[in-house]
Amino acid sequence: MKISRRTALLAASSAALARPAFAEKSTDTLRIQFNDAVPNIDMYFNSQRTGLILAHHCWDMLVHRDPATFESKPLLATDWKLVDDTTLDMNIRQGVKFHDGSPLTAEDVVYTFNMALNPESKVSVPSNYAWIDKVEKTGDFAVRIKMKKPTPAALEYLTMVCPIHPKAYREKVGPEGFATAPIGAGPYKITRNEQGKEVVFEKFADYWQGSPKTASIKNLNVRFVPDIATSMTELQAKKVDWIWNINPDLFDNVNRIPFLTAVAQESMRVGYLSIDAAGRSGADNPLTKVKVRQAIWYAINRKEFADKLVGAGSRVPPAPCFPSQFGCDADAAVKYDYDPKKAKELLAEAGFPNGFEVEMVSYVQPTSWGAAIQNYLAAVGIKVKINQLQVSPAITKAQKGDAPLYMASWGSYSINDVSAILPVMFGEGALDNYSKDPEIEKLLKDAGNTSDKDVRLKAYSQVIKIATEKAYWLPIHTYVNRYAYIKDLEFKTYPDEFPRFYLAKWK
Repeated sequence: MKISRRTALLAASSAALARPAFAEKSTDTLRIQFNDAVPNIDMYFNSQRTGLILAHHCWDMLVHRDPATFESKPLLATDWKLVDDTTLDMNIRQGVKFHDGSPLTAEDVVYTFNMALNPESKVSVPSNYAWIDKVEKTGDFAVRIKMKKPTPAALEYLTMVCPIHPKAYREKVGPEGFATAPIGAGPYKITRNEQGKEVVFEKFADYWQGSPKTASIKNLNVRFVPDIATSMTELQAKKVDWIWNINPDLFDNVNRIPFLTAVAQESMRVGYLSIDAAGRSGADNPLTKVKVRQAIWYAINRKEFADKLVGAGSRVPPAPCFPSQFGCDADAAVKYDYDPKKAKELLAEAGFPNGFEVEMVSYVQPTSWGAAIQNYLAAVGIKVKINQLQVSPAITKAQKGDAPLYMASWGSYSINDVSAILPVMFGEGALDNYSKDPEIEKLLKDAGNTSDKDVRLKAYSQVIKIATEKAYWLPIHTYVNRYAYIKDLEFKTYPDEFPRFYLAKWK
């Protein structure tokens, strides 16, 4: 007998109601589950959103961003001054301790940036730090950041992707030892780290006073469970307190369960389809033909996808960036309406009247989203074989150039500037660049070498025009995060896709 998902959900919730009240609130432990395992929680060697979220609890950055206003505020840096277009002076907060009790000084700041800038370190996303020339100590608690070029988004990068590491400890244990037993200066210290399985945090008793990140809940127990259905079952059975990215069709059902609540929040993440225009996956790839790529753009009903599959306010980004980002010029983008007839005509003109077969690598959940893309393309004759992988292996395969089509997402590290997305997807030498368009690469380089707002806008608009005209990288929808958690938890969502457990409280 086949049981529907909704019936199973409600049955499980009824069973859970018969269980005793939450025990973990009494032990001051918030039990959290994510679906994508993080191989390295050190932000410099991780590009997964889950890893970034956890890192922001263990480490502090130089700058803090108010999650409601996006205003830059002091954190490890008490103040800063832009001396000239490429020089930023910062004073470092005194009295801050790392989790091993050692003091944080300018030495640690300089060491951290030197590590990130060293090519031998092989950080995950070099473009996050490529704007920095060098960082030097100007006092025991003062540093100077010299930029290679004017970088208007410098504070955004220092806020989101530049945690400060302890020099003495990391030099002692080495990169591998640090990945296994990391130490930061954030509101929580890591007491157990089973890579890819579980991370246990404990509130840091000596965390500096006055921080906007001061934690309330004592313990965070984070587990990685790849199957969202398993996480959902454990939430209903009161074995976990918080999960996210639940399937849209479960959202209303969760809110019918007396002890649970579900909320939806659009994020800065863009779901996309990368198309191998450069022939990285094989020179005989039909995707190298512009009419084939344009056919794919016409074949996919993005509005239907956003409205019906994603829902809850998801939008179709007209340009290959998130609409609020500086430089994301929607007016410059060439528009493609849903038109399967036009798609078939273009395929015939390109020499594929009967379509062709192609592989699509994806880590996207739910898998029904990938199946929707498969069905849209099948309707015009393109037969897609989906290679569904976990997040980390999918990223690795795509960055090696082995993904003719690649269905993925990019959250720009929540940096509200297109410099955090366009160079990643189209920039010279970028691992995710499947267009290899020299004109776009030059425009991005020009835009990255100036702080002139008008010059940047003009260059980015040209990039968007060319990229959409040649149908390189298809923005499908904005993401909507759906959170499900116990009603005993006071938890607030924000549009930058960073769950802040240090702001969470028990009711």
